[in-house]
Amino acid sequence: MGVKIMMNQFIEFATNNWEMVAVFLAILAAVLFYESKNGAQGLSPSAATNLMNTEDAVIVDTRPAKEFSTGYITGALNIPAAKMKENLNRLEKHKDAPIIIVCKSGITSGTTAKELKKEGFTKVYKLQGGIAEWQSSNLPLVKG
Repeated sequence: MGVKIMMNQFIEFATNNWEMVAVFLAILAAVLFYESKNGAQGLSPSAATNLMNTEDAVIVDTRPAKEFSTGYITGALNIPAAKMKENLNRLEKHKDAPIIIVCKSGITSGTTAKELKKEGFTKVYKLQGGIAEWQSSNLPLVKG
């Protein structure tokens, strides 16, 4: 099927279902607004790996120490989310480096990322899906 035919079908669909298209665009805008307000761009495991390899991104794993010891990304710093404020000095030397926040499932990393942005960290990201997504992508973890 040619691109021109598909485009014509899309335009016809959008014209006939303009309400549905408007709702979709509103939801998309809300999601994008929430993401920008949340303070950090989400990265897939492959995008995070790329950032680690090309820009020496710092991995900050915010899980409790017991969870962290079950498996973590190579080189990750373990700073539990509940103790982030009192451990900011551990990150000071990385203030202008890319920092990737990792949690268990990607749900709480946004809060920590927002906190770091408020403290002046300039390149803060969060790992989408957290360590669970990292494992699902068959990427390695260090145990210990």
